Amino acid sequence: MAAISARLRDLLARGRRVAALTGAGISAESGVPTFRSLGGFWENESLEDLATPEGFARDPRRVWAWYDARRAQVGRCKPNAGHLALAGYARAHPDFRLITQNVDGLHAAAGSPGLILLHGDLFRVRCTREGSSREDRRVPLPEIPPRCDCGALLRPDVVWFGEMLPEAEVRRATEAATRAEVFLSIGTSAVVYPAAALPEMARGSGAYLVEINVEETPLSPLADEVLLGPAAEVLPDLIGA
Repeated sequence: MAAISARLRDLLARGRRVAALTGAGISAESGVPTFRSLGGFWENESLEDLATPEGFARDPRRVWAWYDARRAQVGRCKPNAGHLALAGYARAHPDFRLITQNVDGLHAAAGSPGLILLHGDLFRVRCTREGSSREDRRVPLPEIPPRCDCGALLRPDVVWFGEMLPEAEVRRATEAATRAEVFLSIGTSAVVYPAAALPEMARGSGAYLVEINVEETPLSPLADEVLLGPAAEVLPDLIGA
């Protein structure tokens, strides 16, 4: 792991307008399966068809069977030291903003407040008629496909291929990036837009940009510091109590 500069430690100790974006890398360290890693029955399926509005319209039972299996796998995973370090930092620095591309709920389980969820939450369901959303952590679901009290189908409250990110969350994320004094990009490939634009926005607005990842990414040349290593090892040293 690269050495952490005195300047970065000082900026983070002050904790003024710090923002972070996390991706799949931080949760991989907790054993969360990647989107395409569910094998067995699903190995010959087009997972894009299982995560599109069109696929859901064609066969909601098939889509929900896959999501039920995914929820079961993710539900067995626990927050790691990286999630916990971010949650502790947020409690100590109320101005901190945590943006995540992940839908696994591990930041919430670690105790992070005020999360900005760009892609939704695997353990929330949304009514296809009313648009209302609620938490549902039952695994397995007692009925597939599940239905709302109004009788309409429920869908996973996540962003599918071809869908726009939630406007309110994008607005919060953009505000956090453009006002940040320090911006941490953690465990993300920095190639999936629009989330990948957030570190670039922060850098363009004058933020001190730090990348934390197990390998370099297209963002690395733009970063003021690149800390190579697992987030579960880097973050406790960087922002731990």
